[in-house]
Amino acid sequence: MSDLRELFGDLFDGVDGIVLFSPSSSYYERFDDIDDDIDVMLVGPENDHDADAYVELPVAFENPADRIEFAIEGAIDEGLVDEGDELLCALSLFEDDADSLTRVRANPSEGSGVYDLFVNSRAEPDVIRAVFELAVELGQKGQKGKPVGALFVVGDAGKVMNKSRPLSYNPFEKSHVHVGDPIVKVMLKEFSRLDGAFVISDAGKIVSAYRYLEPAAEGVDIPKGLGARHMAAGAITRDTNATAIVLSESDGLVRAFKGGEMVLEVDPENY
Repeated sequence: MSDLRELFGDLFDGVDGIVLFSPSSSYYERFDDIDDDIDVMLVGPENDHDADAYVELPVAFENPADRIEFAIEGAIDEGLVDEGDELLCALSLFEDDADSLTRVRANPSEGSGVYDLFVNSRAEPDVIRAVFELAVELGQKGQKGKPVGALFVVGDAGKVMNKSRPLSYNPFEKSHVHVGDPIVKVMLKEFSRLDGAFVISDAGKIVSAYRYLEPAAEGVDIPKGLGARHMAAGAITRDTNATAIVLSESDGLVRAFKGGEMVLEVDPENY
């Protein structure tokens, strides 16, 4: 009769590293005497255990796959793991300590772009997440049952305003509303039917709506078939330190741009 080690032994054999997501002190200490050939990496909002190998998790991704993808892309970017490494990830889904294991191969060529979306950005991670999820929700539901397009420019708002002009009155000119406010999300969905970009500060204050972005598009390389919103998103992020998130009205996909390049593309229906 087979025992559990025989049934699940392949899960552990030949791993190059172990990734622990926000472990408690007692759980983390269990790995002090592990084989020296196996690296242990900590992932969480803070390095509570002074781990040598650590990746900061800026937001609490509800989807475990997003957490794992972010950790692996961050570890590759920081030189903590190598391409092709086999990693055993221990994370908590139901209990306080790790109750779930998954084995993945570190493969940067298949990166999701989630790490690029959040890292090294002027805007706070929670702000980028709020805008990204708003764009996804708009892509899923549309506005009054009809597909819509939208462009959100997050961070470096002063430069973005200097490189744009108003298309209409600014409903947020004298307000101090935050993009994460549920009531504000309803307003943004309504305004998304009209032309122009939303400009949002590093801290999430909505600076303006209805902005026409004016940076030169020469030299901006975006995938073929994408339109004016995507070109404007690429150009404004090339000329500023902003992040741009675009919902395409034609194909319904959400795309993010940083540094003049597209770093993420997701289908809202699969998010």
